[in-house]
Amino acid sequence: MKINTKIGILFTLLSVCCITNSHAQSRPNIIVFMVDDMGWQDTSYPFDTVASAFNKIYHTPNMERLAKEGVAFSNAYSTPVCTPSRVSMLTGMNTSQHHVTNWTDFMIDRPTGRKDNELEEPSWNHNGLSPIPDIPNTVYAKPLSQILKENGYFTIHAGKAHWASAGTPGSNPHSLGFVVNISGTSTGRPASYYGKENFGRMTTDYHGVENLQEYFQQDIYLTEALTQEALKTLDYPIDNKLPFFLNLSHYAVHDPLMEDNRFYQKYLDKGLTKNEAKYASMLEGMDKSLGDVMDYLEQKNIAQNTYIIFISDNGGLSLSPTRDGQSHTHNKPLRSGKGSIYEGGIRVPLIIKGIKGQQENNRVNTPVIIEDIFPTIIEMSKAKKTVTPQKIDGKSAFPYLTKKKIKEDSERALVFHIPNKWTNTDGDGFNYRSAIRKGNYKLVHSMRTDSYELFDLSSDLGESKNLILDKEYEKIAKELKSELNTILQQNNAPMPKVK
Repeated sequence: MKINTKIGILFTLLSVCCITNSHAQSRPNIIVFMVDDMGWQDTSYPFDTVASAFNKIYHTPNMERLAKEGVAFSNAYSTPVCTPSRVSMLTGMNTSQHHVTNWTDFMIDRPTGRKDNELEEPSWNHNGLSPIPDIPNTVYAKPLSQILKENGYFTIHAGKAHWASAGTPGSNPHSLGFVVNISGTSTGRPASYYGKENFGRMTTDYHGVENLQEYFQQDIYLTEALTQEALKTLDYPIDNKLPFFLNLSHYAVHDPLMEDNRFYQKYLDKGLTKNEAKYASMLEGMDKSLGDVMDYLEQKNIAQNTYIIFISDNGGLSLSPTRDGQSHTHNKPLRSGKGSIYEGGIRVPLIIKGIKGQQENNRVNTPVIIEDIFPTIIEMSKAKKTVTPQKIDGKSAFPYLTKKKIKEDSERALVFHIPNKWTNTDGDGFNYRSAIRKGNYKLVHSMRTDSYELFDLSSDLGESKNLILDKEYEKIAKELKSELNTILQQNNAPMPKVK
């Protein structure tokens, strides 16, 4: 372990030990295993009712293993792009409330929305999350990691952070309650995945990955290095019988697409193009990391007392030329991909493995959303000090892990909001959009044209049939419009203005 990591532990050790000692034996450990830009279909474990062509291409045996040991959620959602999802997870707030509606830049006070001839960039929290109030253009909230730390957890962040812009406190995981930080900064992608290239750290590229110097010039992939470093850090809380919270947030499979040579050739041999083989190899490397984590927990004899939450921060990238083939087709049958308000951009893989005596090999079809992770983990940890300055929008998914009968909430509405220009062209569901899902129905609003689309996801997963003009669905459309507008107005959600 590196010297600076040891120093961070020493400075916080006494307080953590004092808080934890009284209940160390009974508290469960919690791991969030987050993948960047992984689509709903980017796995050999099918989240749909039948395996697709994509499920047959990719090889993720450890996701299959995790699903057998836990609960898979077939209707799980994040936001269209990364930072809003990450902020929602740490705060329990919906995007429409926390106003971090687009990804944050690595420099302070640089809104990332692209220029448009018709619409003005809205005023939004472009500096991201802040643990202290009155930082301009940030959302002030008490993060999940801080709450867990105050409740006796040894908290560790490893990998991509990207909660806030550099120069603000939220960009530093230590400020958000993490005792240990491995490579988390304000940047949203790596300059390089290769240890031989020092992960880009010795270049002028700001995206060079920090705090992994001991792997420089080694023939090691970034996903593997982060996994090894995270697992080394777990030795301390385990040996000292401290409950831990590990936020293992991989940079993979975000671009640049760089092949993981441990798995690359097998996908070329399958007939995939170079970029698609690179992508598939990165996915399998991520899956190996998951397997390494699960193996480690079993070796340490703590698997039965450790929760694992596997999730992606948004849908899979589906834009050429980064991906080979036709744009918007890489998540089929879902429509479009990352950045889009359609299902391909927001529906994500979610698996939660419980502890001893909880549900195994089960599937849940009830829609859930990324801000639900906050109250879910609070319930897992049995935390008592949970007062927050922010209103929590999320709803705990913990009951689905128990074997009690659950009353389904058919009236719950999930809201998605991206009033920014994420990419140059509006494309397939990009830019200036809001959406609401309630039951099987999903309403999409285009702010540019002030037009609506209505889809029945139970029969039209690909969102190909717009029902908005069908009189049979007039009442449903009217109710969803009213509810979406009410929620956005109540949260004072950012909206673009016509120039």
